[in-house]
Amino acid sequence: MQIHLDPEIYEQVKNGTKNVEARVNDEKRRKIQIGDKIEVLKRPEELESLWVRVTNLVQCANFEEITAKYPIERLYSSNYTKEEYLALFPKFYTKEEIDKYGTVAIEFEVIDE
Repeated sequence: MQIHLDPEIYEQVKNGTKNVEARVNDEKRRKIQIGDKIEVLKRPEELESLWVRVTNLVQCANFEEITAKYPIERLYSSNYTKEEYLALFPKFYTKEEIDKYGTVAIEFEVIDE
């Protein structure tokens, strides 16, 4: 599996600050298990990548519930408020998708691959 991140957020993963990825818990994400390796690619060229290992999966009803469980630094970047972070999700997911699948917080650690 791969995750594609914008440069600022990729750097947060690389330096170990960001260690949780929030996604809709659709069929693709339901296949993820603790211990799985995920390649994280730096947009837009995707020439730089790193590997992370899933350490925990936390299912939640929506992204608001995820932001209540984790500090923004672990989810995205300390340069954003939780409100700004939550405002990003409509670009990626519809309310119907969130209501249908719920969400998952994928906790991870950077590994050498």
